[in-house]
Amino acid sequence: MSFIDYLKSTKGELKHVNWPTKNQAIAYTTIVIAIAFVIGFYLGAFDFIFTTILRNFLI
Repeated sequence: MSFIDYLKSTKGELKHVNWPTKNQAIAYTTIVIAIAFVIGFYLGAFDFIFTTILRNFLI
């Protein structure tokens, strides 16, 4: 299989993909960003708590 054949078959397969609408893409992106912030806050809070606890016991 040559590189040109590969590109042609890839282009053909991409026509079968069910692409999301603009509104779906915006909604999914918003959800991912919100979840990332929530997880970041959650991990940051635990890091702060455990750092404070360790500082109080070790110092």
